[in-house]
Amino acid sequence: MPIDLSTALGATLPSREFSWTATDVQLYHLGLGAGARPTDPAELAYLDDRAPQVLPTFAAVAPTLGETEPPRVSFPGIEIDLAKVVHGHQEVVAHRPIPAAGKALWAGRIVEIWDKGANAVIVQEHTITGSDGEPLWTARSSIFARDEGGFGGERGPSARTELPDRAPDAELLTPTLPQQALLYRLSGDRNPLHSDPEFARGAGFPAPILHGLCTYGTVCKAVTDHFLDSDATRVGGFRAKFAGVLYPGETLRTKVWREDDQLIAVVTVVERDDAPVLSDVVLRIA
Repeated sequence: MPIDLSTALGATLPSREFSWTATDVQLYHLGLGAGARPTDPAELAYLDDRAPQVLPTFAAVAPTLGETEPPRVSFPGIEIDLAKVVHGHQEVVAHRPIPAAGKALWAGRIVEIWDKGANAVIVQEHTITGSDGEPLWTARSSIFARDEGGFGGERGPSARTELPDRAPDAELLTPTLPQQALLYRLSGDRNPLHSDPEFARGAGFPAPILHGLCTYGTVCKAVTDHFLDSDATRVGGFRAKFAGVLYPGETLRTKVWREDDQLIAVVTVVERDDAPVLSDVVLRIA
């Protein structure tokens, strides 16, 4: 069914209460590749049994931890086949350090819908409030839906983050594991695009691809480790656009520029002639 713009734009999404534990945080960090330096105290801070530090990108999975069913793209005025959908962008703003365990309320709405001609972009925004009534984080994300455009909406912005006109301050190489998507999916994203070879082929890929949010978190960790002394509490926010795919086992190349209180980056795949993976990457230093 075509997108019903009048119903969908501004629609309130179902709220939910959720909780997480230190074990959930550990599993999430392991899904990003944490533990590769198993005797490094800074690395082990992500995996502490009682009080692991929490990368703010954990916010992207915390409300759906433990879910075992594939996600549905079903909102007021919107019904889209999951095979047509890829992640467009993700942004998390941390209002304070995320605790290692806690309870919170998740509330959101559809804030933007753009008609790109043949395709559509749908933007959600969620606010997360802790059990103390104070905000924990705000998450904003978009999905890109193939063949769902043409519903008469506005085309929307096409702004991008400009890279500094100089050599990067660092170039980071981050290998991923062949089984990384199978591990990361245990944090709640069971989209078969990342685990089922037949489903992936049906969606136009030769093999399952790594979750965009896994790449997103992995890059945030790599930049945090290199520039912020592995201190996740110094990450005030992190955003990126998903510019291409990564297959589990490939290596990420992250070029980073430091600009005042921001770290700006671009991410490519080493093994495929630096094919793009993430663009418009910005880490805001708290």
